[in-house]
Amino acid sequence: MKISENTSVSLPIRNLLAIVGAVAIGVWAYFGIIERITLLETADKLQEQDLLEASAQKPIDQEQFMLLEHMAEQLEKLTERVDDMMNNKVNINRLQTDVERLRIDVEKLKDSVRANIGKLNGDH
Repeated sequence: MKISENTSVSLPIRNLLAIVGAVAIGVWAYFGIIERITLLETADKLQEQDLLEASAQKPIDQEQFMLLEHMAEQLEKLTERVDDMMNNKVNINRLQTDVERLRIDVEKLKDSVRANIGKLNGDH
């Protein structure tokens, strides 16, 4: 059997159109899938690049972080001082009550000393 450009093939037109249609649908589906994969890969690369850029610290960000750390240290110091002051208030109140009690005791002692001096002098 010799095949040349003059060789005729007997094929119904319906089968020929079905074959051409199937090939066209196959090619269209293949390129659709390839396009979708390409879009997903591109989106993934862009997202990865955005994350890398976002994670890189810029000088202004570093300055802000340093300011935040400094302010946090200052806040801790102030909190400690306020806590100490609260304890001081309690201590001051306690000392005031103790001084008042001591004043009363001193007055009692003075009265008893005066009474004892009076007894020694003969004043009843």
